[in-house]
Amino acid sequence: MTAPTLTILVLYYSRNGATRKLAELIGQGIDGTAGCAARLRTVPAVSAVTEATEPDIPAEGAPYVELRDLEECAGLALGSPTRFGNMAASMKYFWDGTATQWLSGTLAGKPACVFTSTGSLHGGQESTLWSMMIPLMHHGMLLLGLPYTQTELMTTASGGTPYGASHWSGVNGDLALTEDSRVLAIALGRRLAQTAHKLRSA
Repeated sequence: MTAPTLTILVLYYSRNGATRKLAELIGQGIDGTAGCAARLRTVPAVSAVTEATEPDIPAEGAPYVELRDLEECAGLALGSPTRFGNMAASMKYFWDGTATQWLSGTLAGKPACVFTSTGSLHGGQESTLWSMMIPLMHHGMLLLGLPYTQTELMTTASGGTPYGASHWSGVNGDLALTEDSRVLAIALGRRLAQTAHKLRSA
C-alpha cells in the first residue's frame, strides 16, 4: 500500500515577482522529496482605500489561500517581501484572521519555515523573517532554518540566512536570483518536506 502524499503549503505574497520566484524554488525542493507535494498559494493585496477590491481569482500566479489549506497541510513555508523590516500588510492581514485555527490548534506541531526578498541588500531580511516566525510560534508550529552544513550560507553575497531563504531583488526588483539563493531556497523546501515526512512517520 502506497503512503499518502503529504501536502506542504507554500504561502506567499509577492508584489514584483521576486518572492514568488523564491516560493516556486521552495516548491521545487518540496516536490523533489518523495511522498511530498507543494501547494502554492498567495494572499490578496490590501489597500488603504477601503472600497478597493481584488478579483476572486488572481490574474497570475497561485490561487488565493483558503483556511482549509492550513488544515490540509503537513507543513508550511511562509514568504513575504520586506516592508520596513517587517512582513507585508497583506500577509499580516491574513494571519490576523486565523484566530479560530489558533484556538483549535490546526497548525500545532507542524513544521514551518520562512523566506523573503528585499529591495536593498541590508533592507531588513532577517527582521522580516523573524516577524513571520512570530505568528507561526503562536500557532504552535515547529520552526526550521537553514543549517551551516549548507555551504552556500558561507559564500552568498546576495541573500540566504540561517533563519530562512532570502533574495536581494534590487530597488526595481529586477535583480535575478543568484545560484546561491536558488540552491538555498530549494534546500529549504527539501528540508521542510523531509521534516514533515519524518514527523508524520514517527
